Order: sequence, then C-alpha cells, then structure tokens
Amino acid sequence: MTTAPPRPRAARFATFMFFGVNGFGMGMWVVHIPNVERATGISHSTLGALLLVLGGAAFAGMQVAGPLVDKLGHRRLVPAAGVFLGLALCAPGFADSWWTLGLGLALFGFGNGAIDVGMNAHAVVVERAYPRPIMAAFHAMWSIGGAIAAVIGAATLGAGVPTGVTLTGTGLLCVVLSLVSARFLMEPSDAPAAVSAEPEAAPARRRTPGRVVWLLGLLALALMLSEGVANDWAALHMEKVLGTSASTAAFAYGAFAVAMTTGRFLTDRVAAWAGPAAIVRYGAALAAVGLTIAAAAPWVPVSLVGWALFGLGLSGGVPQLFTAAGNLDTRASGALMARVVGLGYVGLLAGPAVIGGLTHWLPLNVTFALPVILCVLAALFAGVLSPKPEPAEQPVA
Repeated sequence: MTTAPPRPRAARFATFMFFGVNGFGMGMWVVHIPNVERATGISHSTLGALLLVLGGAAFAGMQVAGPLVDKLGHRRLVPAAGVFLGLALCAPGFADSWWTLGLGLALFGFGNGAIDVGMNAHAVVVERAYPRPIMAAFHAMWSIGGAIAAVIGAATLGAGVPTGVTLTGTGLLCVVLSLVSARFLMEPSDAPAAVSAEPEAAPARRRTPGRVVWLLGLLALALMLSEGVANDWAALHMEKVLGTSASTAAFAYGAFAVAMTTGRFLTDRVAAWAGPAAIVRYGAALAAVGLTIAAAAPWVPVSLVGWALFGLGLSGGVPQLFTAAGNLDTRASGALMARVVGLGYVGLLAGPAVIGGLTHWLPLNVTFALPVILCVLAALFAGVLSPKPEPAEQPVA
C-alpha cells in the first residue's frame, strides 16, 4: 500500500515551520555572540574572521544541498538539514578556544546553508500546488523565527542561564520540529495535476537556463547586499551621522525590519495581481528612494520613514527571484536555486564589509549611494522575471 500524497495545505504549514526553525536557530546564535566571544577569550578581529568561516561554510552547504535535493528529494534533504542545523547550534555554546568555535561555526554554517536551499526549493514545489503566490510569506516566517529567538534569548540571558544550556535546548527543539514536520513535506510528483501541469510551459523548461539563472543570481546579490547594509549600518548611521543616542538609533533598524516583515506578508497578494517582475521593479525603485531619503534626511523622523520605505521596497524582491530560479527547470530546481541563493548570500555578507571599506574615504551616508545604484539596476533588469514567450512554429506549407 502507498500512502496518499501530503496535502498542499499541510506541506505549506511544514514549510512555515522550517523557515521559522532556520530564522530561530540563526537568531539564537546572534543574540549569544557576546557571551561566546567572552567565553572563548577571542578578540573582535578574530571573531570577524570566524564569522567569515560561518559564511563560507554556509555557501558550501548551499552548493552541496542544491544537487542533493534534486537527487534525494525534499522529504529526505530538508529534515536532514534541519536536524544538522539543530545539532550544530549546540557547538558554539561549549566552545572554549578560537579553533573549537571555528569548527562549531563551520558545522553550523554548513547546516544553515543546506536548510536555506532545501526549504526554498520545497517552497517552490508547494507554491506550484497553489493557485496564487505564497513564497514571500515563508520568508516573513524566517523573520518571525528570528524575533522569537531574540525574545527567548533575552529572557535566558537575563536569567543567567549558561549559553551552552540555552543553545543545546533550543537546538534540540529545532531537531524535534524538523522531525515532526518532515512527514508533511511534498515532492514535485505530489502536486495536484490540475495545478502543477502546465503543458504550455514545457518548451521553456527544456531550454538551458544558464544565462537566466545568473541574471537572477546577480539581482539577488544586488538586493541582498542592500539588505545587509541595513542590517549592519542603519543604527550606526542614525547614531554617527544624525547624532542620536544608541537607544534612539536602534529604531532605524527596527523601522527597516518591521517594514520588511510586514511587506513580505503582503507581497504574495500583490504579486498575484501585478506579477513578480512588477514586485522586483517597483519594489527596488521604492527601496532606492527610501534609502536616499534615509541617507539625506537631516531629521530623525524623516530618516526613519526612509528606512521603513527601504525595508518595504526590499521585502518582496528576493522571494520572487528564488521562485523564478526554482521554476526554470523542474528537474534541477535545487541546483539552480543553489546558485541564486548562494550569490544572494555573498551579497548579504559583502554589503556591510564593502560599506565599511568605503567609509575610509567617504562619509557613511554618502557610501549608501552604492546600494541605491544597485537597487536602481535591479529595477531596470527586473524584466528577466517575465521573459517573452517564444514565437509559435509556423506550419509548413
């Protein structure tokens, strides 16, 4: 006897869980970075180098998981990556030297990269079973997971719970949630035939998607580099350029993050009406306007409005790019998505570092011209998400 294929609604809930697990795991690590740094006795510069190890391992995990999800299937790869991530989260809490922390971060980064590609590839499969876009809401759940981690982390740190205990407990929670959610995942063959079958799209799927996937990857790099700038420099801009207190400066990133999360919950409905190319085009344009306002505003309230517009504009673009990559070729969606997600992740890591380097020669608010230009370029090249249909073959006389 064979079991009935999982229902798309259950698979959608399971995908929400994996996005939440990923955001939660990353959030728990981030809030404990100061404690881990003190426990290992490393300097800020050494920590910075080890964070590059985490980023490099994540990129490697993405490139390994992409082809594997196509070969092994989502029901195997995605929960395995979730379990790996949860177990690896325990390691930094017990590190007592730079090399043990480096090893722990390499494992954690690899698991993070693997689940990132796996859950996004599965999200594309689930979206094919729905009559409307649903990808952006999954990415919003990642942000919700990070927010939950911030609350729990603050509570455990305030209560004096040892870092190793907290990370082990939350890591095991990630393992349990991954195993419980695994049975509801879908494979491409599980999608309802009436929704997933698209005979008219077959010729496009047989074409080699090499050039298109790299264009999508470059767009992801541009938008995620801009996001990374906000993550690391929004609060510092408010404090150093506008002269606010540290507590007031925190509202800059808060405005950006809240607007981005809200926008991702709203994007799917707009995408169903306007299409993915419009989301990227007008969203990137809005982001460029928002960051320009934030950088040029002489008053705090106006700058906060700019950061909020920046987050709102960036909120929907990346999910549309990931969906497009996963649908280029259904036989290799994981491998294709790994390229786009990987390039986007490079941008997310590179953005803060590039801005930091530019500040040696330019004022901080002037360096924001780089992400503004990248957003403008993303708006100009958004048409890659709506390729022109191939002309029909003419009958032979």
